[in-house]
Amino acid sequence: MVKKEPQGEMLRDTLEMLVLKTLERGPMHGYSIAEFIEERSEDVLRVEEGALYPALHRLELRGLLSAKWGISENNRRAKFYRLTARGRQKLQQDSVRWSVMSAAIGRIMETA
Repeated sequence: MVKKEPQGEMLRDTLEMLVLKTLERGPMHGYSIAEFIEERSEDVLRVEEGALYPALHRLELRGLLSAKWGISENNRRAKFYRLTARGRQKLQQDSVRWSVMSAAIGRIMETA
């Protein structure tokens, strides 16, 4: 059973899940993460810096991501984030939860 959550928590948790899923592809810096989410969602989802960087920080503090400074493709210093084993585990749990939630919402939206 999925616990009921206030809307703000659901949105925060969804962003964190999208970040984890994006980083499943490999290490990326913040701007690339936001860009990938925007492109993959066909410009439906836009991740603002004010939401992304606090989410990255929370995920890192919880041990779901590790981070290392490096040089970006445009030759700038950037922090690159990588999924940890714990982050992969959390992504798996979140994916199952998302499937259950989206199926439930789909059933409700289909009713006349």
